[in-house]
Amino acid sequence: MAGQSLRRRHDGKRALVVRGGWEGHVPVPASNRYAQVLKESGFEVTVSDSLDSYLDEAQLAAADLVVQCWTMGTISSQQADGLSRAVRSGTGFAGWHGGIVDAFRGEPAYSLVTGGQFVYHPRGFVRYRVRPVAERADHPVLAGIEAFTITTEQYYLHVDPGNDVLAVADFVADPAYPDLAGIVMPVTWTRRWGAGRVFVTAIGHSIADLEVPQVDAMIRAGMAWAAR
Repeated sequence: MAGQSLRRRHDGKRALVVRGGWEGHVPVPASNRYAQVLKESGFEVTVSDSLDSYLDEAQLAAADLVVQCWTMGTISSQQADGLSRAVRSGTGFAGWHGGIVDAFRGEPAYSLVTGGQFVYHPRGFVRYRVRPVAERADHPVLAGIEAFTITTEQYYLHVDPGNDVLAVADFVADPAYPDLAGIVMPVTWTRRWGAGRVFVTAIGHSIADLEVPQVDAMIRAGMAWAAR
């Protein structure tokens, strides 16, 4: 699955890639990887290192897709509102791991768009099995995806009950929070925000994660699904 193009051409479509924040999630190499994927599928891609892109109404209105890779950091209420209004108007929004759901913790309005926010992860990397939700097997994001095992950070998230959850995992045992062991945690989901589509996967701590065939396939398909 890795290395495949998006499943259909997007010639004439425009994507805005917004990146920054904590360097531990390699925002530049990670975003470059999927900016190239988008270009190869026909998107005209603009890369921004500033959240002020969310204040540019004309640029957002012209974008068919925003891909964000910005961990932690602070977003102003005006920037968050600009993003929210653009998605509600039909611009797609997509991202992975901390770049989308460990971002802007101090701005709850942002989490209303993403449908989830990071709470914590067990120390270090853990091994866990990701399971597609059987009832959603026909969703385009899950095309060709079967259950797989990955060793990386496992996010414990607070999630919106309105999400369309596509893949889940049992939360691993952690001595610090034993009561959470075995809880079924969403890993990948989609949602609607107004006229816009939102795609999120909680996997993607490193380039190695993004190179896992199933993860890469979900992100590629998720961006394609979210694009206007």
